[in-house]
Amino acid sequence: QVALVESGGGLAQTGGSLRLSCAASGRAVSRYAMAWFRQAPGEERVFVMGINTGGDIIYDTDPVKGRFTISRDNAKNTMLLQMNSLKPEDTAVYFCAARVWAVSHNSNDYDSWGQGTQVTVSS
Repeated sequence: QVALVESGGGLAQTGGSLRLSCAASGRAVSRYAMAWFRQAPGEERVFVMGINTGGDIIYDTDPVKGRFTISRDNAKNTMLLQMNSLKPEDTAVYFCAARVWAVSHNSNDYDSWGQGTQVTVSS
C-alpha cells in the first residue's frame, strides 16, 4: 500500500476549472497504477479516470471525456486531474486511489485510498 493525500478541491462556477492533486508516499510508488473516483451525496463511488505506471494508457468515462485530463509525475510521486468546463453534476467528493496492477474501473480492486477532496460546482 501507499499513502495518498488529495488537494485542490473547492468551489467553482459552471464552466470553470479546478485542478486536483494526489501526493503519494511509500515504497515503489511508480509501480502503482493510479485513478480518480468520485462520490456524490447518496450515490456510489464511481470511476472517473485512471493512469498506468508509464502514463501512456489513460482510461476515461463518457461523463468527463474531453473535459478532464489526467497526468502523473513519477519523479514527484504526484498525480493530477485537470478539470475544465465543469458542470454542476461534477459536484462530488473526489478520491485518489492506487493499486499495483493496471488501472481498474472497480473500486474494490484498489487497496490504497486518499481521504477525498470536495468539489462543488455552482450553476
